[in-house]
Amino acid sequence: MKKTLLAIVATAIIIPAAIANNFEEPADAIKYRQSAFSLIAYNFGDMGAMLKGKKPFDAAVFSSRADNVAALSKLPHEGFIAGSDKGDTEALAKVWHDKADFDSKMTAFQDNAAALAVAAKSTDQNLIKQAFANTGKSCKGCHDVYKKD
Repeated sequence: MKKTLLAIVATAIIIPAAIANNFEEPADAIKYRQSAFSLIAYNFGDMGAMLKGKKPFDAAVFSSRADNVAALSKLPHEGFIAGSDKGDTEALAKVWHDKADFDSKMTAFQDNAAALAVAAKSTDQNLIKQAFANTGKSCKGCHDVYKKD
């Protein structure tokens, strides 16, 4: 029993560490996070177009896009590994110098994206718009501090 418990605990510690360090080169991490951000931008942009009346509002599509953003919001963070501040990136070195603040901003974005996915399933347009705005603010809040113009 003790060996089984020890194996479970070891696995719970080792697997996340292995996943978090699954990039062979910093350039791989940069490409990974940029790809995730591109998908987030596409989905978020489509929702924005619906809310701005640039395209018809489709509740099912909007909800699907919000679910996508919530799921995708969890991906980029693991791509900010040591050494990935150099190369083809718009991330500022401040990401790694003020990691606690950066991490809290990423968590806020993830939380807001999750709240947007929940709001998108409602019929309350005010709730949806507020959740969308909060998610956008958390994106901008990080970009303003940690991304090159």
